[in-house]
Amino acid sequence: MKEDVVIVQGNEACVMGAIRAGCRFFAGYPITPATEIAEIMSHELPKNQGVFVQMEDEIASISAIIGATWGGMKACTATSGPGFSLMQEGIGYAAETETPCVVIDVMRGGPSTGQPTKSSQQDVMQAKYGSHGDYEIIALCPSSVQEAYELTIKAFNLAEQYRVPVILLPDEIVGHTREKLLIPASIHITERSLPSKAPDQYKPYEPLPSGLLDGMPVFGKGYKTLVDGQLHDAHGIRAGHDAEVSGKLMERLCKKITDHTDDLVDVESHFTEDADTIVIAYGSVARSAFAAVKQAREQGIKAGILKLKILWPFPDDTIRETIREAKQVIVPEMNIGKISREIERITRDDKKIVSLPKLGGNLHTPGEIVDAIRR
Repeated sequence: MKEDVVIVQGNEACVMGAIRAGCRFFAGYPITPATEIAEIMSHELPKNQGVFVQMEDEIASISAIIGATWGGMKACTATSGPGFSLMQEGIGYAAETETPCVVIDVMRGGPSTGQPTKSSQQDVMQAKYGSHGDYEIIALCPSSVQEAYELTIKAFNLAEQYRVPVILLPDEIVGHTREKLLIPASIHITERSLPSKAPDQYKPYEPLPSGLLDGMPVFGKGYKTLVDGQLHDAHGIRAGHDAEVSGKLMERLCKKITDHTDDLVDVESHFTEDADTIVIAYGSVARSAFAAVKQAREQGIKAGILKLKILWPFPDDTIRETIREAKQVIVPEMNIGKISREIERITRDDKKIVSLPKLGGNLHTPGEIVDAIRR
């Protein structure tokens, strides 16, 4: 493939990244502001030996991609707030059965029907805690069309590596922004691998020393695998009645992600080395924040920015080290102030953390962030 430059929408970039990563099955239901993903998938997947299915609702959509994954395909779905709520039981099932899949949630204002055509970052906690029980997922958050493409590919790679549902969290502004996308000639793709052991020697849920699983069996390839939502032993046999077996499984489902937090860190820092004020931002707000920091620097204010491209697992150590010498941290978000609480959780009591929420669907302006830096 030759390197190329195109002008596309963020939602379109997600489709392009997914297909490039090897996605060959999409099941979804139209919902603003994610509908373009389903629409473009319906055109592009058949051209790439893939399957597109419009399901009756989002519950069916998440169930379909789980089934397609166990049938040997890389699969994803796309939705927004209300549909993301409907998918939560399925996401928990995918986490418990260690089913690699990708869920794209193009965030809009909520709760309930909320603001279908307006942007928000209100789903960031739902991405981590939306389903019941103890489990961990990975959640990535693009701030541009380029990152929508790159992080979609990364989402599929991480899903395969960690055998976990990965959530991509573009907001409506990123999803509907149209700008330049550089398509590289070559990229790294993590391919689906069968277990290294023969079917008669293989235990489908027996972890490697890393806590991860040994490849992934595929129905019809000789592996006898029970895929069940109840907590189970290494063979997949139900063990919800066994406290020891159940406890070990839940712990492993969490630790296989949290023990690899340092490997998963994905952030960008600019002007943070000497900064008195550091702005921590993600998604479309990071664009305003970067402009604000540059303006502040031009005015002689020592400001820096740390942009988060991964939200879960939360990069505690990286953030703690980046802001160690700063006097204050400003966290602009298009929600009530959710990630700012995570910053407060990991910082010393003498560190000033300023939450800068903005609700209603409008993006922070650089001027608003500069004013907060000055205050």
